[in-house]
Amino acid sequence: MCAVTNARLHLVLMLALTFTTGIIDAVGYLGLDRVFTANMTGNVVILGMALAGGDDLPVAGPLIALAGFMLGAAIGGRVLRRAAPGWTHLSTTTFGATGVLSVLLGVAAMVEPPHEGEVWGFVVTALLSIAMGLQAAAARRIAVKDVTTVVVTSTLTGLAADSRLAGGTGENWARRALAVVLILAGAGVGALLLQAGGEAGVGIGMLVAGVLALVVATVGHWRREPVAV
Repeated sequence: MCAVTNARLHLVLMLALTFTTGIIDAVGYLGLDRVFTANMTGNVVILGMALAGGDDLPVAGPLIALAGFMLGAAIGGRVLRRAAPGWTHLSTTTFGATGVLSVLLGVAAMVEPPHEGEVWGFVVTALLSIAMGLQAAAARRIAVKDVTTVVVTSTLTGLAADSRLAGGTGENWARRALAVVLILAGAGVGALLLQAGGEAGVGIGMLVAGVLALVVATVGHWRREPVAV
């Protein structure tokens, strides 16, 4: 497979994971006591306001999410440290682990819905954050420009700063805009799944996101670059 085709495939797969991130963060924020399990900037801001005395803002959830995400990213970084550039079997393993964790948590949360302030809710937050840390580390290794899968602040900055309005060339505007639209759409889907699923909505959202992540891992594995011998 030529390098251009590989790059396009990786872009599509990372955009798909960006969509799943929107789902995950929506069900986390709305169903797990206002906690982001992928967007750590949001957790830091919530935690800062809570520590400053903000009314009815969570502390334990954001702290657990931050610790879990960093642990997941550290594990992913260590696993992928010596991997060759591009998509390797270790990329498949890491993205697959994200999908498996999300699916298992989704099924478990459908059987026993997590509630705010309960131990089970904190366990779900921790494990889901680990999964998203793994995804972020693996996506960083794939290194698709402007698509981190977990945040879009830098993507929005690039979209605006490099636009023709700002005197730039508008380079990569389509992928940047798609990343923003897809995380937005994912959040909308996550919110709808919560509304439709009731108490099981958190689990359904994680299950849907996990299945999509497994599809991404499978397609990336099938179409990965051949290993030189």
